[in-house]
Amino acid sequence: MFGIGVPELIIILIIVLIIFGAGKLPQIGKALGKGIKEFQSAAKGETEEEKDKEKQRVEEKED
Repeated sequence: MFGIGVPELIIILIIVLIIFGAGKLPQIGKALGKGIKEFQSAAKGETEEEKDKEKQRVEEKED
């Protein structure tokens, strides 16, 4: 994985903790996850309308 091992990841995590503090990590993780999800949707060419329609179809099937 890009030549990054467990020790390097631990060092990066410690640096992030020092910079942002433990209280901000959940917010950073949420924002990062949302960004990745939006990027994947854009790469697939999905629009917000298509996602909303699919979500409604799934909810209707569950009911």
